Amino acid sequence: MNLINLNKKKKIRETNIQVCREKGIILPTFKNMINPATVPVSIKEKLKRTGLWDVDPVNLFRITWHNEPVETGGRFGGVNFIEIPKKLTGTKARIFALVGKYFPCGVHKVGATYSCLAPALVTGNFDALNQQAVWPSTGNYCRGGAYNSALLGCQSIAILPEEMSQERFNWLKTVAGEIIATPGCESNVKEIFDKCHELNATRGNHIVIFNQFEQFENYLWHYTVTGEAILEVIKKLNIKTDNIRGYVSATGSGGTLAAGDKLKDTYPNLKIGASEALQCPTLLRNGFGGHRIEGIGDKHVPWIHNVKNTDMITSIDDEDCMRIFRLFNENEGINYLKNEVQLSDKQIEDLQLYGISGIANVLSAIKMAKYYQMDEDDAVFTVLTDSSSMYKSRLEELNAQNGAFTYKDAVAVHSGSLLHQDIDNTLELTYYDRLRIHNLKYYTWIEQQGKTIAELNAQWYDRNYWKSLPAMADKIDTLIEEFNKEVKA
Repeated sequence: MNLINLNKKKKIRETNIQVCREKGIILPTFKNMINPATVPVSIKEKLKRTGLWDVDPVNLFRITWHNEPVETGGRFGGVNFIEIPKKLTGTKARIFALVGKYFPCGVHKVGATYSCLAPALVTGNFDALNQQAVWPSTGNYCRGGAYNSALLGCQSIAILPEEMSQERFNWLKTVAGEIIATPGCESNVKEIFDKCHELNATRGNHIVIFNQFEQFENYLWHYTVTGEAILEVIKKLNIKTDNIRGYVSATGSGGTLAAGDKLKDTYPNLKIGASEALQCPTLLRNGFGGHRIEGIGDKHVPWIHNVKNTDMITSIDDEDCMRIFRLFNENEGINYLKNEVQLSDKQIEDLQLYGISGIANVLSAIKMAKYYQMDEDDAVFTVLTDSSSMYKSRLEELNAQNGAFTYKDAVAVHSGSLLHQDIDNTLELTYYDRLRIHNLKYYTWIEQQGKTIAELNAQWYDRNYWKSLPAMADKIDTLIEEFNKEVKA
């Protein structure tokens, strides 16, 4: 089954080669993103003179978890991750999170978008000169897509809900060719799909839609690159096999969850937790609604979510996320955490690494650790997808709505939303729980998006369906290497 289209269109491919030759663009491979030691020395020299967010094609090679955590001139080091202080989690277990802030444009979605765009570019399934790249998103994906398009000199269309943070829209205006705000909040994914159908009807061959919710390139990037990054952290920390207990991520597009599949292939006893907002409990209760955990998307099950591999659902109250975001970013909250909780200076500095969805991921990890009664040596992994810089305007809104954040508020949030986070609104999945969730794909993907029942059934019953994907990374790398060689010719 051909889950990723790697068929070549010779004429368009030649056009793309010429575009990249004129702009001096070389494309990174999966191997480069996993292990930057493989990046050419000439590229590393250019990075010395390039800012992390600069719209410069050399920053394609900063699509890795290994970036030096500096704004300008950084090269590569170890995986960017932190251990969440137990003084915050209230768990016996250790919780670790990869840090997304140090990707170009500050979000880990830049990796997923590159993994969708690069194969289409090197095969000729996207025309860099004559087509627009469309990035349907609930927030960060269109940021990454617009950025990568700008690096490659392609025209882009960013689609995101109108209620996303103002920071996203302000920055998109600097890189995206076109911005379309769809009705509603991050829960309104169908409205995004509807806009894509409209664009297809009106613009036809002039666009290519890179739909993160259905493109297995997104899954492949996280399985391969994010999964390998976590394995590197495990090796660095020398965590014993029996203590590698869990991985948790918001469902979102289904992509980040794929890192859990990689971990489970390596550590079969590991549990994978899929997280969502309690205000929109689609997986937990077949529910619906709107919420404030920006960018995670819901009211459907992504096509690329390997539900059969998911062990647990955790639903997170968005009010907890917003309160913790204030705790981590308001002066009174920081003073409390420093003076009363006695976080170290480094731990205080690290508070800026948590965006709102990252906080939700950490709360899900806490729930998992408590649910399975994990011990001191046990470890759970998750991802901080972006950082607080994406949401500063939310602080102003929360202050206007609720008044200034006080020292007393800080005590209440720390003790309530963090330390007393419990196992409510969780579900350990049986075989038929998983099947129930998998079957929800029918209503979005068969009835609305034109997928087939045969493939829906293959996702569940064909044991080779998901297992066939990892090998695609090497095939894509070969195509990229061939493309780069012709660009240099």
